[in-house]
Amino acid sequence: MSDEPTLGEVVRRFEDRFADVRDDIAGLGRRIDSKVSQDVYDLRHEALASRVSTLETLREKDAEKLVATRRWLIGAVVVPLVGILLPVVLLLIQGAGS
Repeated sequence: MSDEPTLGEVVRRFEDRFADVRDDIAGLGRRIDSKVSQDVYDLRHEALASRVSTLETLREKDAEKLVATRRWLIGAVVVPLVGILLPVVLLLIQGAGS
């Protein structure tokens, strides 16, 4: 007898290898299915960039509102208060000095 495998053994080995390749292909298919396509990735990236841009714009507007509020507070409250209190303080100082 020779050391060559029988036809049945060759078929069995071939089927084992074929099953291994089929399992590998199925695994690759599952991995590919879990990946995001480039088009979807690009759309999500554009949406995210648009959202970030909108948030930056809103933040800048809020900063401008804060500056405007501070200016209003200084102009409407602090300056008149100093205008009223300064003469009173000056009169008190002059009155105490005489």
